[in-house]
Amino acid sequence: MSDRVVVRVLLLFGDQAEVVAADVPAAERSEPERYPAAVIAEEAGIPVGELAGARLTAVVGPDGRLSGWGRA
Repeated sequence: MSDRVVVRVLLLFGDQAEVVAADVPAAERSEPERYPAAVIAEEAGIPVGELAGARLTAVVGPDGRLSGWGRA
């Protein structure tokens, strides 16, 4: 079984999106993780240019990486 979490895209950095947990206070968050913006945009159905600031859901894999992006 995998967990689905709510995340927020902070910003785009080149072709990468910086993603953080949405429901964790900023002071308690770990560093943002980078994921390919094109993959997130395609799976979530959001244009790449509109990803910054978006609240999304994702599945946490066994390795801790996120996938299965969707709109929150």
